[in-house]
Amino acid sequence: MIDPAAILAYDFGEPEESYAPRDAILYALGLGLGTDPLDAGELRFLDERALAVLPTFAVTRCTPGMWIRDPALGVDFGKLVHSAQWAKFPAALPPSARVRGSARVVSLTDRGKGRGAVLVLERTIADADSGAVYCRLHQTLLLRGDGGFGGPPAPREQAVPLPDDPDLRATFAVSSRAALIYRLSGDWNPLHLDPDVAARAGFSRPILHGLASYGIAGVAVSRALGRDPASQAMLACRFSGVVLPGDVMTFSIWRNGDAGARFTAHVGERKVLDGGEIAWRDQ
Repeated sequence: MIDPAAILAYDFGEPEESYAPRDAILYALGLGLGTDPLDAGELRFLDERALAVLPTFAVTRCTPGMWIRDPALGVDFGKLVHSAQWAKFPAALPPSARVRGSARVVSLTDRGKGRGAVLVLERTIADADSGAVYCRLHQTLLLRGDGGFGGPPAPREQAVPLPDDPDLRATFAVSSRAALIYRLSGDWNPLHLDPDVAARAGFSRPILHGLASYGIAGVAVSRALGRDPASQAMLACRFSGVVLPGDVMTFSIWRNGDAGARFTAHVGERKVLDGGEIAWRDQ
């Protein structure tokens, strides 16, 4: 049984770390940028001489790691699912910096016995010297094995309907090596590397990290609409299906005013991202 008080009071500390251009480049490679060596739009995220940094790189910095596996919390880790991600990017990331992270559990709600619990973790990534905030994010975790603990009920999601026909579609071919490269940005879960671990989890082969498909969405939707991926101000989505390295993701995109869009993503007929929203700063 989970311990709600221990989860809500968990002390994450304020970890600090430095990153360099190499780290931002490795992240971009993990998303699959650079497959076309003549694509100047992608090379700007890979050239350390005048490096642009993808805003979503911030979500990989100062992470609390596998905190949720702490036995004192009582969470059934084997049934945990990262179900959604939302982030705002108030300031552009420089090519190198020292950053400080903070985190807190902002809500823990109960869907009922057999239906799981929903945990929302809030994190902030800021410059350790100036205090400038690079990212504020909410990470939603579905604790499928931990419902019925008597907590407050989970709020009902109000899905906003989309028109039948999108304004445009765009495809993104996920590299067959994407998970192997993306894990070097700090997510070492063997589910994304080890075929035996993937098989025990019910998958035919290692799967792509959810946050890799999240970062891909920011790049693919931005470029489809002629926007600079480096100017993303907000990116959100729900993870509704598994993406495998080597898959082709098809994004359906609906413009949402001058500075934003909504999107979904499919692999074949299977929906893998839902409830997508993106906005950009003025260019």
